[in-house]
Formats: sequence, structure tokens, C-alpha cells
Amino acid sequence: MNLILILIGVLLNAIAQLVLKKGMSLIGVVQVDVSSILAMIFKAATNVYIYLGLLCYILSFVVWLMVLSRTEVSYAYPFLSIGYVIAAFVGYFYFGESMTFYKVGGIALICAGVFLLYRS
Repeated sequence: MNLILILIGVLLNAIAQLVLKKGMSLIGVVQVDVSSILAMIFKAATNVYIYLGLLCYILSFVVWLMVLSRTEVSYAYPFLSIGYVIAAFVGYFYFGESMTFYKVGGIALICAGVFLLYRS
């Protein structure tokens, strides 16, 4: 049950990142100046993807608190790196981001590390 909760928390966290990315892609590039940031806040306040991303973050936070109450942080925390794998593949297939040899190698190392952690 602990592993299932960990994976649910990781998945919700990754979904939050990806939905926020979708929301921000609709808003556009934000410059580092007060007027651009204020405009971004206004646009984000009316963007359903931003709200959905925040909801996923809240749910992942609640699930993660449940995880931390049940298992060792040294076991649970490294599983968060699975979110990097999810984000990389969704970024590639959905957002058209690059997938280089080095990214694939890094993803393979992450998967191997999580596998070793799970086996311990």
C-alpha cells in the first residue's frame, strides 16, 4: 500500500507540473519586470489549467503527508525522481520538447536507481 501511495503522490505531482506548463504556454513568456509579472498573475487567475495544476499539487501534498506518516523518508523521497521521467516523456510527446541521448541516459539512470531502491 505504501508503494501505491508513493506512486499516486508522484503522479499527481508530475501532472501538476505538466498542467501548469500547459497553462503557462497559453499565457506566454513572462519577463522579469513588475508589469509582466502582474499581467501573468491576472492571466493565471483566469486560467483553468493553472487551477487544475494547483489542485493536483494540493492533492499530491495530502498524499505525500500520508506517505511520510507510513514510511521512511529515505525510502519514499527518491521515488519523486520518477516525476522527472514522466515529465520528460510527456514533454517530448505532448509539448514537442527535445529528447537527447543524454536525457535518455539520465532517465535510464533514474529508473535503475529507483529499481535498486525498491529492491532494498
